[in-house]
Amino acid sequence: MYYERARKGIRASTTEALRKFYEKDGYALLKNDETFDNLIDLAQFWKDILQQNKERFSERVLKRLYVLNYAPNGMWTYFVSVYYMSYREDGGALNDEHFYQFLNKITAFIWAYAITNPGVNTLRTPVYPEMINLVNKDPVDFNEFLFNEAKVNNLFRNYDFSNYRKITKSMLTWWAFQDPEQPLLLLNDKMDIEHIYAKRRQEKDHTLSDPKNIESLGNKSLLEKGINISASDYRFDDKRKYYLGGYTTRRNQVKEGTKIKELRDLATNAADFIEDDIINRHDEIISSFIEFMGYNGLLINE
Repeated sequence: MYYERARKGIRASTTEALRKFYEKDGYALLKNDETFDNLIDLAQFWKDILQQNKERFSERVLKRLYVLNYAPNGMWTYFVSVYYMSYREDGGALNDEHFYQFLNKITAFIWAYAITNPGVNTLRTPVYPEMINLVNKDPVDFNEFLFNEAKVNNLFRNYDFSNYRKITKSMLTWWAFQDPEQPLLLLNDKMDIEHIYAKRRQEKDHTLSDPKNIESLGNKSLLEKGINISASDYRFDDKRKYYLGGYTTRRNQVKEGTKIKELRDLATNAADFIEDDIINRHDEIISSFIEFMGYNGLLINE
C-alpha cells in the first residue's frame, strides 16, 4: 500500500485502512495483475531478508538490515519496501552501494527522530514525502527535517537510556555493528541488554560515585539472552569466562561465549570495567552517532 500511496503522491500523515485504500474505484488496483505480481515479488524480498540470504544481499547490507530490525518502531519496513519497489532491477536485484547508503541514512534519521520526536506516528510526517521521492527517483535527503547539531548532541547526552525505551537497544545494536569486524548475528537469536558493570556489584560495593551511571548507555551492551542470565550478577573479572566461553559445565557441556565483539575484546584486554570506562564509553557512543548523522547529511549548524 505504501508504494502505491507514494505513486499517487499522497503526503498526508493520516493512513487509510488497508481495505479502504484498495476498495476505491471498484477495487481497480486489486484487479490489476501488476499489483499481485508486485506483492509476490515484495514477499520474496522480505523472505530473503528474514532468511538473511547471502546470495541476494552483501554482508554489509545484511548487517545494516540486522540493525534496523532493532529500530524503535516498524516504519522502516514500509520505507525499505518502497525503496525496493522503486529501485529493483531485473530479477529483483538492487545496487548494493546505493541500497547500503540508503539503509545507513534511514538508520541515522529514524534513531535521531526517536529522540527528538518520540512516537511512532510522528515519523510519518518526514517519511511519507521521502517515499514519494523514492518512486520519483529523487534523492532521499530529509531536507525539511534536518537536525541542529548542537541541540541534538545535547539531547543525546542528557537522554535517559532506560531499558524500557526501545531506542536503548536500538542504539546498542547500532554501536555493536559500528565495528566492521562484528560478525552478522541471526535474526532469531534473542538478545538482552547487559550491564557490563553489574547492578549487584554496585549494590554490594557502592564503588560508583554517581549511581546513575549504572543505567548509562556507556554501561550497556547487547548480549545473548542465555549468557546474560548467567553473567548478570558477577564482577567483571568473573564475567570474562561467560563473555569468552569455552568452559565446561558440571554437565560436561562446553558453553559458547558471546558473539558481541566489543565484549570479547573487553574480556580479553581490560583488567576491569570501572566508572571512568562507563563515562568514556558513553561519550564515545554518542560522539560516534553524531558523527554518523553528519556523514549521512542530517546535521545543520544554526
